[in-house]
Amino acid sequence: MQSTPTEQQTPTPVPTVVALCRRLVGNVVFETVIVIVIVVNATMLGLETFDTVTAGYDHAFDIGYNVILAVYVVELLIRFTAAGWNVREFVKNHWNVFDFVVIAASFIPGLRATAMLLRLVRLARIVRIIRFLPDLHVVIGAIARSVPGVASLAAATALLIYIYGMLGWIIFGNHDPEHYGNIGRAMLTMYVMLTLENLPENVDMGLAVSPWTVLFFISYSVILSFLVFNLFIGIVLNSMEEARAADRKKHERDDLLERLRSARQALEDAERELQRTHRDDRK
Repeated sequence: MQSTPTEQQTPTPVPTVVALCRRLVGNVVFETVIVIVIVVNATMLGLETFDTVTAGYDHAFDIGYNVILAVYVVELLIRFTAAGWNVREFVKNHWNVFDFVVIAASFIPGLRATAMLLRLVRLARIVRIIRFLPDLHVVIGAIARSVPGVASLAAATALLIYIYGMLGWIIFGNHDPEHYGNIGRAMLTMYVMLTLENLPENVDMGLAVSPWTVLFFISYSVILSFLVFNLFIGIVLNSMEEARAADRKKHERDDLLERLRSARQALEDAERELQRTHRDDRK
């Protein structure tokens, strides 16, 4: 007996273990536990910097790190199971890829023989806390969006520093060779002056050469120290607004997808119920 078209189109049910892992990944308690583990990992790394604390407890720290690594591996397996054991679905989330790389790095052969690399890998695990803090997602997104604008601004700033460095070398090269003796020293002096840290000393030095040198320092302060920094702040704020707008749109899309999944699940349940009723009637 051939199955009806309705029976042929019945979607494959999600395995129980996959459904369970999906609920677990979205559970607040699960995320809280992982955050606590990450904080414990960070605390242990900090305590290792005190010789008086770690003296005689090296073995205990190694055991603690191994337990934390085991928790991370189990968490990664749960997330992979929640993706239906589908690599393509798993890597859609960039944080899953980051977690996999950080955790897999802990199993590199010979890593434990190099203390510095081992500590760097353990330190990288702390960065994973970003995935559990939504506000940090927005900040990271803003940083990524601001890179092109900041890069252009940095290029313009470097050009201005070079121009003012050359002017400084021409004007003050003989009077103050320690700071303006060549283009490298002059640009370094100009770079430090971006913070206005050494401006009063430079103004006093310039006045010893000529009162007109004040115009040099005033123009530099206005153009670079104030204008450039304000442009930088504007770029960052604009990127933050774009990142927040993208985050809101993403959440709206996720909510819509979740409602669609719920509606589809309800339709599938109703379809299966109708099929059972149809089979019972035929009997």
